[in-house]
Amino acid sequence: MTQKLVPEAKAALSKFKNEVANELGVPFKEYNGNLSSRQCGSVGGEMVKRMVSEYEHSIK
Repeated sequence: MTQKLVPEAKAALSKFKNEVANELGVPFKEYNGNLSSRQCGSVGGEMVKRMVSEYEHSIK
């Protein structure tokens, strides 16, 4: 079992995921088994894209 480095981050990431899903028009809910891989992947991909962009701006 893996140990979370920052347990408080779970709520923040969940909020971020829901914000991105809303912006992309992906209907995230408690159960997301009815969503396609493409829909879920677009949310995850956009999250990573934004996190990388934020990091790049912070190191400039």
